[in-house]
Amino acid sequence: MDFVRTVCDKAAGEMCPVWPGQPMSAHRGVEDPAAVKGSDETIQRAFNDRFIVLNRRIALLSVLPIHKLDKHALKNELTGIGRVSA
Repeated sequence: MDFVRTVCDKAAGEMCPVWPGQPMSAHRGVEDPAAVKGSDETIQRAFNDRFIVLNRRIALLSVLPIHKLDKHALKNELTGIGRVSA
């Protein structure tokens, strides 16, 4: 693994496990949509919003020229992707 990205807000305070090969790791959470209270429409909107955020982050990650970036540049790109929101 080159890097590990965690996304659960509740896990942010927990210790990350040791990953094989000591990959770069970063955390950029999204609120847990299962914790949202309200009408069915409100809950569905929460799930949709989180899906959009994660989908955008994955799309950006998938086009990164990882093999052309040094470790510092890759960490910066991953941090930037983690800031993408809906």
